[in-house]
Amino acid sequence: MKEHTCDCPDCNCSVGTNGVEREGKHYCCEACADHHSKGQGCAMSSSCKCGDKKH
Repeated sequence: MKEHTCDCPDCNCSVGTNGVEREGKHYCCEACADHHSKGQGCAMSSSCKCGDKKH
């Protein structure tokens, strides 16, 4: 998977080798790929607060 920014709104984490691809979009972690549906935070960085915002 090519290195680029996560497709989750408000997330600035890079999509690495453990990234998740869903419906043609690339996410840095499962939480972002699931659009934080269970309220879980971003697993890539404790300083990333993209899960705190409603999507």
